[in-house]
Amino acid sequence: HLLLFLLFVGPFNCFASYSRATELFYSLNEGLPAGVLIGSLARDLRLSTAGGQHPAAPQPPLSFTLASRGLGGQYVQLDNRSGELHTSAVEIDRETLCMESSGATIFGGAAAVSSSSPSSESCLLLLDVLVLPQEYFRLVKVKIAIRDVNDNAPHFPVPHIRLSVPENAPVNTRLAIEHPALDPDVGTNGVQTYRLQDNYGVFTLDVEENESGERTPYLIVMGSLDRETREEYVTVIVAEDGGSPPLVGSATLTIGISDINDNCPQFSDSQPNVTLYGNSSLGTHVATVHAVDMDLGSNAQITYSYSQKVPQPSRDLFHLDESTGTITLSSKVDGDTPRLHRLIILGNGPGCIPAVITVLVTIIKVMMRPPEVVPRFIANEAEGVVYLKELEPINTPIAFFTIKDPDEKYKVNCYLDGDGPFRLSPYKPYNNEYLLETTKPLDYETQQLYEISVVAWNSEGFHVNRIIKVQVLDDNDNSPVFSQQLIELSIEENNVPNAFLTKLHATDADSGERGQVSYFLGPDAPSYFSLDKATGVLTVSTQLDREEKEKYRYTVKAVDSGFPPRESIATVTITVLDKNDNSPRFINKDFSFFVPENFPGFGEIGVISVTDADAGQNGWVALSVLNGSDIFVIDTGKGVLRAKVSLDREQQSSYVLWIEAVDGGDPALSSTAKITILLLDINDNPPLVLFPQSNMSYLLVLPSTLPGSPITEVYAVDKDTGMNAVIAYSIIGRRGPRPESFRIDPKTGNITLEESLMQNDYGLYRLLVKVSDHGYPEPLHSTVMVNLFVNDTVSNESYIESLLRKEPDISIEEKQPQISIEPTHKKMESASCMPTLVALSIISLGSIALVTGMGIYICLRKGKKHHRADENVEVQIPLNGRINLHMLEKKPMEISNI
Repeated sequence: HLLLFLLFVGPFNCFASYSRATELFYSLNEGLPAGVLIGSLARDLRLSTAGGQHPAAPQPPLSFTLASRGLGGQYVQLDNRSGELHTSAVEIDRETLCMESSGATIFGGAAAVSSSSPSSESCLLLLDVLVLPQEYFRLVKVKIAIRDVNDNAPHFPVPHIRLSVPENAPVNTRLAIEHPALDPDVGTNGVQTYRLQDNYGVFTLDVEENESGERTPYLIVMGSLDRETREEYVTVIVAEDGGSPPLVGSATLTIGISDINDNCPQFSDSQPNVTLYGNSSLGTHVATVHAVDMDLGSNAQITYSYSQKVPQPSRDLFHLDESTGTITLSSKVDGDTPRLHRLIILGNGPGCIPAVITVLVTIIKVMMRPPEVVPRFIANEAEGVVYLKELEPINTPIAFFTIKDPDEKYKVNCYLDGDGPFRLSPYKPYNNEYLLETTKPLDYETQQLYEISVVAWNSEGFHVNRIIKVQVLDDNDNSPVFSQQLIELSIEENNVPNAFLTKLHATDADSGERGQVSYFLGPDAPSYFSLDKATGVLTVSTQLDREEKEKYRYTVKAVDSGFPPRESIATVTITVLDKNDNSPRFINKDFSFFVPENFPGFGEIGVISVTDADAGQNGWVALSVLNGSDIFVIDTGKGVLRAKVSLDREQQSSYVLWIEAVDGGDPALSSTAKITILLLDINDNPPLVLFPQSNMSYLLVLPSTLPGSPITEVYAVDKDTGMNAVIAYSIIGRRGPRPESFRIDPKTGNITLEESLMQNDYGLYRLLVKVSDHGYPEPLHSTVMVNLFVNDTVSNESYIESLLRKEPDISIEEKQPQISIEPTHKKMESASCMPTLVALSIISLGSIALVTGMGIYICLRKGKKHHRADENVEVQIPLNGRINLHMLEKKPMEISNI
């Protein structure tokens, strides 16, 4: 009970409830490291891992297995023996796990993720666990609730939020902020409060929560606003969650004060006085009135008009421009024209009482006539405007001017007034003739319109102005200019079709069609890149593969619409960024290695070659052994496979391993390969005699036994294979009344009677039999003593046993060993070798040459030896001196795989 309590209240607590059905419930925090205990299935199911629910009964051990690894199975590690469930190396992120499920239970084989909604606090990881063996089979539904921790700070969807408030908004006006902060965490770990970093004393924030628990911030106006005093407030809105410690996020909040029509026009002057000479020419500027409205846009639009109090003669004499407020002389002044005019002008604004200003115009009577300025235009002219093309040469003539005095009493001079590349000079040899011309080429992009005046005055100081406007006509003299000559871009591979890359921008200083820019791809651009002619938007129509091509470089053109068109070129470089979209690849799916048994521990068995087409961390590959890791290890960097211990073919002749290659991407990708290790036999096991079981056993042989009858047999086995396991039997020592009466079959080990037994042949026969294999390069052997008692009956067993206990005086035959194998035996050997050679050839073409050559060589050598040998079936091995039978005695061993 104490343990369950600690698990419940701890920082990584897990609790479980068990129903006799098949469901277990656990909970744990997200973001835990690998190896944290979630729960013990065996304990919570009240099962004994030693075998079933009744430990007293000898029962097979239980095993626990995930039905299959699906979406949720990657987050847990299940101990097959103990049933303990731990967190895996893949960290559980509740927001990723349950946001992806988006309101449904996603089953991945035996594992699933369940969440009632993306914002719900319920997030379940569902696992199906099988309990085996069959007689205790059950399917256990494991539900793991993932608890939220405050691991995400609030963040606003946009970095800048703009809100508009009318300047006449009353106090306590509430305005919703359309982009509230988001926090993937739930409950109190989500967004709780908002605040303003600077409220300027006129704003505050309030938060409203709807039925679904979403919190929306509202801006509340706490004071009066005046756009004319301040039209914008910039502050920072801060969102704070309820975690411990709390996390915050912020965005810039700009509060714009929108204008209302709360101001009317006002004139700056009270009553201007103007003097006008009676000989002034038509169009002479008299005065300009100007009113100001503090509002914006249409609220500040002002028009000017005469008051109804202004008499009609004054209206006819002076023209008032209703937009600019400019007053000009519109008719000639004669003797009947009044000398004083009171012009009452109204400044009209929308929804306002007009502002009023009075202009007093006094006309001074002049007796002389002004000089005359008579132009004769050389360049194209219309309504007083001269049109010149840019890039016209220097000294291009514009017009002739004739200056004269109508009264012919006064001397008249003239000069040019105004800025611009123009010159007015006397045109000799004529008097009073002046030529207007350019002093340097005109540039439309620098200035399009010039306004100059030809001023004539006489000796009495009377002036006359003739205003000339020069309009410069544009020519296609500018090429488009890219904002960047080298445009460097990057995009992740496996992009969506028609993905946006960038928007090209080029400007042309020319006007009209000459300044309109169109965009085109260069001839070196691949066909799957597209460039919008009008907008300059560059897209790629297909998915890019970094492994196929990492960098693209081509040109783009900007062409104007002039004639002839002008163009400029920029270079686009695109770097395709790597994504972990390639699993590691083994050069073979199946690897086979041939290793001689007793190969030293940590010796190099073979090299596993694997590649990954990705780059950087995504292309880094780690190798591991999925099974057999207690025997085999693999070098992650070099792929060298090694065995920790020396391998014995007699214990296990082959091993099948599964090697997993995992790259360094996130998420990581993996692949597996099958490794087959075949152990080549070495003659390291001597034959094992199974019968007779002891050197002290004996067999009764009746004297009436006929010659050729089988008496007994020596039976032995060899754990090696092939030629190393072919056994030959021979008698190397004899003792008895007539020991040559018995012989042994070298192939079968059968001992037969050669001659009829006589009266003198009664007694104990002791045959020392050598059992030898055909191993290469050195055959191994064992010996056994075969005891035969020739008599009609066994009347005194104790006497025989006493004879057996005595060390026999047996002379070892010194004959050179000759193993004679009949032709049928030779065929049998060849037949037994061939299947092995064929099997090995299927596994590896590279090893068949070596194995076949060695097999044929051994068989041929033995065949030659067999033909030269005597047909005698005994094997005679010379031994020096006497033999210690106690040393030769072999105790029987249990052989379970006979």
